[in-house]
Amino acid sequence: MSFIVDNLKEVNEKIAQACERSGRNRDEVTLISVSKTKPVSMLMEAYDAGVRIFGENKVQELVEKYEQMPKDIHWHMIGHLQRNKVKYIIDKVDLIHSVDTLQLAEEISKQAVKHNVTANILIEINIGDEESKFGIKPDDVFKFVEDVYKMPNVSVKGLMCVAPYTENSEENRKFFKKMYELCVDIKERMGDNNKVNILSMGMTGDYQVAIEEGATMIRVGTGIFGERDYSKK
Repeated sequence: MSFIVDNLKEVNEKIAQACERSGRNRDEVTLISVSKTKPVSMLMEAYDAGVRIFGENKVQELVEKYEQMPKDIHWHMIGHLQRNKVKYIIDKVDLIHSVDTLQLAEEISKQAVKHNVTANILIEINIGDEESKFGIKPDDVFKFVEDVYKMPNVSVKGLMCVAPYTENSEENRKFFKKMYELCVDIKERMGDNNKVNILSMGMTGDYQVAIEEGATMIRVGTGIFGERDYSKK
């Protein structure tokens, strides 16, 4: 058995444990296998082990893998997305996690109309207020969501964050709590017409804490595929 199969088993066990600790059902949490910089051969090992949801950070890499891999895969764009690249993935991805400006949302809307699709998006929140990170400030999210709601062919499905890097995952619990509260507040403000039910947060180092605080999607790369190899890119 390959290490990918072993890693997947371990990650799934940890997800189940985190759900149990927090009184949640396992099926409330979706695992996104983050495959950036990894070759198709490794992705196919994960595919053969049952993985059908992959997350990519770069448009070119996502498009190349999309063309080479089975068509029952659900692709998620999780990295920073430039407006001029939206057209390449608009009809290929199930969900864009990283919408952080109204200009980007407008371009997504424009391309979605052009391709006759509905683009599902998450609003990226800079929850740790880090200068090095993308995302909007938590205080700006309500106005942002209201503005995006008016755009055709775009559906706001929830929120996403990249929590600060830390050796101790407990340090990020406060950020995940805040994300959950933001999500609840948006639902209350939007009333019946809202579809905001996805909370994408937690990565290899802190996904168990994220699950305990309400994550519905976690993005795990290193924990499944091992360390990233940037030398090929």
